Amino acid sequence: MKKDNKRDHPGKQIVNDSALTHESWKIFQVIAEFVEGYERLLNIKPSVSIFGSARTHPDSPYYKLADEIGRTLSDRGFNVVTGGGPGIMEAANKGAYAGKNLSVGLNIVLPHEECSNEYQDISLRFRHFFTRKIMFVKYAAAYVVCPGGYGTLDELAEILALVQTQKTRRIPIVLVNKKFWSGLLTWFDNVLIKENMIDAKDTKLFAVVETAEEVANTIIEHYKDRSIEPSAAERERMSVL
Repeated sequence: MKKDNKRDHPGKQIVNDSALTHESWKIFQVIAEFVEGYERLLNIKPSVSIFGSARTHPDSPYYKLADEIGRTLSDRGFNVVTGGGPGIMEAANKGAYAGKNLSVGLNIVLPHEECSNEYQDISLRFRHFFTRKIMFVKYAAAYVVCPGGYGTLDELAEILALVQTQKTRRIPIVLVNKKFWSGLLTWFDNVLIKENMIDAKDTKLFAVVETAEEVANTIIEHYKDRSIEPSAAERERMSVL
């Protein structure tokens, strides 16, 4: 019985030259996003990246707290970086915009959403989530994670994995509102640690706080005995992010 030759399999298709050219040219779009991000953010230091739901309304306690966090961090010497969208991102930008330092939005182009808010001293626009995510990490002195959905969880998992694997330096990762995060943290303890998916020490990579002052104090305390600027060794490690 003759075996099918996978080289002659009907499912194998000839590469479409025009499609390949189109995909290849996207590389330059990606490069352009990296270059602009590096140029605009390199000197925005120290900065704190803040994450949270785009669906949070201005009358929500989460929105009001994010506004206070943005203002507190801005007044205490930090530039504030968010995803530039509505909800908690808008609140954090709004607070920072009213403060002493810069409010920065890393906006993403989405199919059916107008996502940028008006409280941005510096506004960048990205088509690709992955280039945008690198900009959140590359120059951040801390991560503040407010209540949010899939996007917020994605950013939280990203920074935890990078710090855990030492692909980036140890920075403060601050979760806001213990009640909101309690189910996830219980799952970390009762499933991830017990199933040996993470080590118990990995739950020390983040802090959980309730107020804007606690957010700022946690970040400042982390840098009490160390430079807020990466060391030469840390810069080398972060160069391959």
